[in-house]
Amino acid sequence: MSDELALRLREVGNDLPAVAALYEPLLADQDRSGVRCHVDLIYGDHARHRLDVYQPEQTPPKQGWPVVMFMHGGGFVRGNKEHRANIGWYLAQQGFVTVLPNYRLAPESQWPCGPEDVVGVWRWVQEHGAAYGGNPDGVVLMGESAGAAHVAAAALRSEFQPDGWRIRGAVLLSGPYNVRLEGKARAQFGIATPDPRNEPYFGTDKSQWDRASTVDHISAKPFPLLISYTEQDLIQMQVQAGELFARLVSEHGYSPDLLLVPQHNHFSQGFSFGTCDGSVSEPVVNFIRHVCERGK
Repeated sequence: MSDELALRLREVGNDLPAVAALYEPLLADQDRSGVRCHVDLIYGDHARHRLDVYQPEQTPPKQGWPVVMFMHGGGFVRGNKEHRANIGWYLAQQGFVTVLPNYRLAPESQWPCGPEDVVGVWRWVQEHGAAYGGNPDGVVLMGESAGAAHVAAAALRSEFQPDGWRIRGAVLLSGPYNVRLEGKARAQFGIATPDPRNEPYFGTDKSQWDRASTVDHISAKPFPLLISYTEQDLIQMQVQAGELFARLVSEHGYSPDLLLVPQHNHFSQGFSFGTCDGSVSEPVVNFIRHVCERGK
């Protein structure tokens, strides 16, 4: 990251439109060569059950390319796959069939529609991934912010996992994993009341907060996992990354990778894929390659 960009990110903080404006000229020049993009493929019955596939143009290896499923962020109430197209182009150039879905949003749809949609995309990959050069046995889940919450719930809670569920690993970028904590510590975290993102998705019933808090319901056997947060992240995301890491290690036998990304904020890490700044993308790609090689 250039010194100028680092300074501007510190100035604008976690202001999504301002961060997006900083990255717009950088991503306008993103290299998209060597990749085919297939848009708006249907994976379910809802209008938002659409996904894009970014496919390497090269001949795939015998076993097929690893598949990365990336779930966008948006605070449970907004966001679209197009907002992270840079990740699709970039990861496909690294040799991964990359699937970017939309998923159902609150308040129309509520918990647990997020992990259900992760599973829906996984099922689609099992049925159709090979047609795009992908290896359905080589799936890595990845999510950012609310998308990371959905990925964490699907990957760490076995009650959501269908027969035959198998993944190589998961990457969680700055997600919320404890609904009850956010609900009870709104003042400390600077979260408004009523909560504009958690309440539309999780509701106001505190017993529902307990049921939806992934940190309390980890039941999947250990698998490779990368947990990331940033130096200038929203404070609640920093706290929950640490809590999830600690609970996985101390209570469930996991040994996740833990990545603290310097200089970035909650939104900039996703925008950085496909730019000259590899502080997020390089460790993520290295992790994915490692777990896919280890799983052969």
